This record gives sequence, C-alpha cells and structure tokens, in this order.
Amino acid sequence: MLKGYPRLSETFIAQEILALQEAGFDLHLISLRHPTDPARHPIHDQITAPVTYLPEYLHQEPWRVLRGWQKSRALPGFPAAWSAFRADLARDRTRNRVRRFGQACVLAAECAAGLGHLHAHFIHTPASVTRYASLMAGLRWTCSAHAKDIWTSPDWELAGKLADSAWTVTCTQTGLDRLRALTGDPDRVHLGYHGLDLERFPLVKRKPASDGAVRILSVGRAVEKKGFDLLLEALARLPADLDWHFTHIGGGEELTALQRQAETLDIAARIDWRGALAQDQVLQAYREADIFALPCRIARSGDRDGLPNVLMEAQSQRIACISTDVSGVGELIENGVSGLLVPPDDIDALARDLERLVRNPRLRQRLAGQGTRIVGERFDHRVTNAELIALFDATLGAGATRKAA
Repeated sequence: MLKGYPRLSETFIAQEILALQEAGFDLHLISLRHPTDPARHPIHDQITAPVTYLPEYLHQEPWRVLRGWQKSRALPGFPAAWSAFRADLARDRTRNRVRRFGQACVLAAECAAGLGHLHAHFIHTPASVTRYASLMAGLRWTCSAHAKDIWTSPDWELAGKLADSAWTVTCTQTGLDRLRALTGDPDRVHLGYHGLDLERFPLVKRKPASDGAVRILSVGRAVEKKGFDLLLEALARLPADLDWHFTHIGGGEELTALQRQAETLDIAARIDWRGALAQDQVLQAYREADIFALPCRIARSGDRDGLPNVLMEAQSQRIACISTDVSGVGELIENGVSGLLVPPDDIDALARDLERLVRNPRLRQRLAGQGTRIVGERFDHRVTNAELIALFDATLGAGATRKAA
C-alpha cells in the first residue's frame, strides 16, 4: 500500500519492492494516488507487480466507491472496521478520514480476495486505509513508518495502529524510540535502515571543474524541512574571494520562492536550478560535485526528515557532506569524521563550515573517503533488505508460498 506510485522522491521504497520481488514474493501494489512525476527511475521498469489505483478522491469515482461500500458491507469484518472508523472520526472530523474509509471499502471489495497479507508504506494515510481494509477482509497487516508520517501523526492514532499491526519497521533510531514509547509491546517495532544499491551507484573517477569553481550540490524537494532557504542565506554570507557554484535538483512548492530569494541575495548567477530529474541524471550531478549540502530542520508542522537517502547517495560518490543533527542524520554522519554536522537553523555555523569545506580540499577528501566507507559497510541494501525479508518470512512462514501486498 503506497500513497503514490511511482514517485521520483521515493526510490528507497521502489528498491525495497524490487528486493521483495527478487526474493520471490508475489506482489500487488496498491496506490492511493496516480503518478504526478513525468519521469520514471529505471528501477520502476524492473518492478513487474500489477498496480491498482484506488479513487484519489471519492467524488471522482462515485459508482466505484458505492460498489465498494455495498460489497465490503457483506464482509464478516465490516462491523469491526466501521467501529474503528467511527472511533477515529470522533477524534478527527475531516474529509480525509472519510476518504480513507471509502478507499478501504474499494480495496476490500476489489482486491482482498486475492491477497494474503497487507503492508503499508507510511503510518499515516496509507496505514489508515490498510487498517480499515484489513479489518474488513480479516487480513494481517504490517507497516513501514518513515519520518513525516511519524512526527505529524497524533499519539492516539499511532498507538492504535501499532496495537493493530503485526509489526512495524522504521528507518531511524529516533523514530524507533518514538514509536516504542507509544506501544505496550515494543518488541513489535523494529529498526530497519534504508540501504543503498551500490551497483546502481558505482564509484567512478571524478573530474575537476573546468572553471575551477568548487561545486556545491543539493538534491531534495523544495519544502521547509529541507532548509534550502537557510542554505541560500549561508551561501550569501561566504567571503567574496571564494569561487563556488551551487546546483539544486528537485521540485517542490517552495521552488519559486527560493529562486526569488536567490535574486534578492544577489547570488542567482551562481545557482543552477535543475528541477526534478531521473536517477541517472542525479547520479551524474553527484559525480560533478565537490560538496553536498542538506541543512535539514524541523518544520513548524513538526515534519522532519528521517535519514535522507540523498545523503547516502552523495557519500557513495565520495562527496564531502554537510548537514544538520536532525532525526537520523547523525546515525549516518559522524561530525568531523565522515562529514560535518551543524545545529539546525544555525546559518552562521552553516556558512562557517561551508567556507571550511570550500577552502580545504584535503578536508573534503578525508570526510568523503570516510563517508564512502561507512555507506559500504553499514548501509548496503543487501544487508538491510535481508532484515526486512526476514520479518516477512517470520510473519508469513518461511518456505511457504510467498504472498504480499
């Protein structure tokens, strides 16, 4: 169960799906939204599982929703699902809550007969739909929780889903601690890092910039939690004698505002805004960069990153990384050893350490080399995917016919 598929910003999910497919699981992907990205990553073309798209908004497919409602009401577990929905609606009187139940009715009516197990990626909306549908159809369900979904969901909702699911896995120690504090059975919440397929990110010999400028790169959606506005302010504070160029890759609702900010700061001529790109183009940008900067912060809504995969990708390409000690970033980067970490929202510290990196190529080489080593030792996807597969085998029965959704 996915919020959207395929999505350029969620290659870590596609990588897990492909690993499950290659391990022999019979997969059926269910998406709450149609794709919005015009491009696809090559990994999506390797995934052969069928995809069912549920009604994104109930009014767009009223007859399909009505048929789902009528058929799901005949299922033995419908009363339990209806009771859970009414209890949730009493605390969350929103259209989104009603939409989640309607989507669950369609899922239970159209797909449940062919499924043996349900798994939700993200513990907010996808897990709500999964929980209601699992109750209707009498199926076990499990969940992968990530970052925004953990930190922007109320405690009561997280606790209910943790109690109902067979297990939950999350990708940072900070997320693990939060979820385990909300359940009476913490052993059913597991830590599982998102690994990197190093075969997709082979290390190649780097070429120096033809103009001699130090190349700074960021990859990520232009949203508050990424801190790109802070990065622009820090870049504007760099001494005038430094020769640097900044490239940003990614879409996002704040992109236009960031471009205006760069104009106001009089640094627009040194910035290349490339928008959302496919993975092969992002990889090429990594190979041309000297520094990777991602000043993550906690947004006003509470939203935050977990452990951004782009940091692992950058380190795999032997790039010196600078970020902030938010959520799980410190689980990847040891300050001064495998990268630099500054306090979140501290523009002065960010500018100071950026200047250190720009001026000191030996420091960049040392940090980059250690970062590459750590990614290879601790975040190889073969290890992390094996841990996830073991959880599914323990639930479904190792050696049995593998079925998952």
